[in-house]
Amino acid sequence: MRPLVVLTAIAAMLAVASQASAGGWASVGFEPLPDDTSAGSTWSPTIFVKQHGVTPLAGLQPVVVIREDRTGAETTFRATETSDVGVYEADVVFPAEGDWRVTIHSGFGDSQVTYGPVAIGDGGVTDGGSRELPVVGLGVALAALLAGIVLLGARRFRRLTPAGS
Repeated sequence: MRPLVVLTAIAAMLAVASQASAGGWASVGFEPLPDDTSAGSTWSPTIFVKQHGVTPLAGLQPVVVIREDRTGAETTFRATETSDVGVYEADVVFPAEGDWRVTIHSGFGDSQVTYGPVAIGDGGVTDGGSRELPVVGLGVALAALLAGIVLLGARRFRRLTPAGS
């Protein structure tokens, strides 16, 4: 049991150190890709960027990158800020049929989300489209790790408490 506690503590320290050097994280989400999105049509996703998954972030320059799996062709689309804080919009056009991957770079550190492949056909999305995909950052993993340490510590403390005091 003791090696597990030591390894958990070391992992927590490393996570905190990397989190501090990264300057935080942000979650990135977007509205679903409609089923009727076809090659040549415009998809206008609404993009949500929140620091630590909570606080909407303004003043960013998110970018949507689509990449066709077979050819590797990439196209980049800049998103613009809306009147709502932390909400951005882009106009994305899939230039051809094929299997495409969508990556949204938040403009805040390395925060991004990738979805796909999504099959764009002549008649629209053939695999049902995407769902809103928030990116869970290192902070959530760190919180779970710290909660585990606290629970282990509480169990250990209970065992060490003398009976009949």
